[in-house]
Amino acid sequence: MATTLSEFYNQVARKADTKGTKIGVAETKRVLAVFFDELEDLKPEDAFDIVTKGLKAAGKRRR
Repeated sequence: MATTLSEFYNQVARKADTKGTKIGVAETKRVLAVFFDELEDLKPEDAFDIVTKGLKAAGKRRR
């Protein structure tokens, strides 16, 4: 089953809210919404480049 955008936002919010960083669901959703707004303003190839770089960086981080 595919994850909905709302489920994705909630999953990110759960992982971002840690003991050291208090980030609520509303703030997380707002930041992600602005992220997607910014991507939408880019040319498609630039947007995909940003996403690709982000995924590459995520693969290097310990989780």
